[in-house]
Amino acid sequence: FASHLNSSVLLIQTSWPTLMADFAAGKFDIGMSGISITDVRKRQALFSKPYHVGGKTPIARCNQIYSFSSIATIDQIGTRIIVNPGGTNQRFLDGNIRRATILVFEDNRDIFQQIVNGRADLMITDRIEVALQSTLHPELCGLTGNATFTYQEKGYLIPTDPELQAAVNNWLDKTRQSGRLQDAFERHLSGN
Repeated sequence: FASHLNSSVLLIQTSWPTLMADFAAGKFDIGMSGISITDVRKRQALFSKPYHVGGKTPIARCNQIYSFSSIATIDQIGTRIIVNPGGTNQRFLDGNIRRATILVFEDNRDIFQQIVNGRADLMITDRIEVALQSTLHPELCGLTGNATFTYQEKGYLIPTDPELQAAVNNWLDKTRQSGRLQDAFERHLSGN
């Protein structure tokens, strides 16, 4: 996108708990990579057209995944669900889980190893993350097919600047039509 605008890139680190506060403080110009389009976020920002559609779904050790095929089978006393703080995963659990134990784990990069090691039973996260993590951790599986508990769109988080939004959407359309968007997903999901 920066090349499309003849601009340079400076990557700014944020976190799910601070994403919108950092955005409102002007710490970055555009948010990319796995940001769910939500009504709460749309009150503060614009979004691009969706570049991915998915939803929340479980990931667990492969020999246990079918024990977790619904909210009812997951939300049981003794089930340990791990979650990263502050994002849509945690909001989903807050709205749907009453009996299972929720383990908040700060390091999103190591959360899946916690499941592999048996310190948690599962995570409910975005379908695209399940696809990636089951490639990186062959011991982990998601439900077969495109089964999800919710409908969710991913987009680029944009300031309330309609010209920038139009530029992002134009670039996204060209990237999609050229096949580069699909190629990027395939490279990303292969774990490379």
